[in-house]
Amino acid sequence: MTVRVALVLLLIGAGAATPRAAPAGAPLIAYQVVASYPHDPGAFTQGLVLDGEVLIESTGLHGRSSLREVELTSGTPRRVRRLESRYFGEGVTVFGDRVYQLTWKAGTALVYTRHEFRPLTPLAYRGEGWGLTDDGWRLIMSDGSAALTFRDPISFAVTERLTVIDGGRPVSQLNELERVGDILYANVWHSDRIARIDLYSGAVTGWLDLGRLRNTRWMGPRVGVLNGIAYDPNRRVLLVTGKFWPRLFVLSLAADSEPGFGECRAPL
Repeated sequence: MTVRVALVLLLIGAGAATPRAAPAGAPLIAYQVVASYPHDPGAFTQGLVLDGEVLIESTGLHGRSSLREVELTSGTPRRVRRLESRYFGEGVTVFGDRVYQLTWKAGTALVYTRHEFRPLTPLAYRGEGWGLTDDGWRLIMSDGSAALTFRDPISFAVTERLTVIDGGRPVSQLNELERVGDILYANVWHSDRIARIDLYSGAVTGWLDLGRLRNTRWMGPRVGVLNGIAYDPNRRVLLVTGKFWPRLFVLSLAADSEPGFGECRAPL
């Protein structure tokens, strides 16, 4: 174990989070923090996805929104594209050779070439844009409600809607999204919890409670809520950060309960 990882585990409490009953019904998911990397403390993170060895990140706020390609371990931006001041950046995903970035209230999905961030024809939608991911053939979008909207990646037409339920109750304010197999992980706005959602039924099957990440020595009073989830399929870990967070955390989840996770396959 490196000194860096050992320090992270010591500061966060070491070992796995102890599962217990979650308030809404689904159980909490055990996890371990296995590494931590620098993250721009000035980034109002709205969307996050890992593309190879780099992060694609969307940041928000009018006049400060951007699309970024960021080095994973250093947090250094390799490429930054600023959005027009009328746009408030939201969720982002990489689909084929394109990058899709939602905007909050402008009803516009911005589309770019993957490697150059060259703007392509934008796509229109009704309502608000919050989180964005894909299931391999369709885009999946959240709008702050309990509904997930599946969209055609070419026309952006709605193909399906799915309501997210936990304990018989809709889970509203779904935000940033990340798909891992048949499971969707979703931030819930105004909280430091991530819902694990079955993509076929919409049922919440577990919760990640990451509130304790705020207690590390790197955090300060300016940090906002958790918002930013990326999955690393090579190392089988989740990468999480938040609005104005100075760190990005690497989480290992139990393989027996979380398909796609397990012991890291490659060094961090």
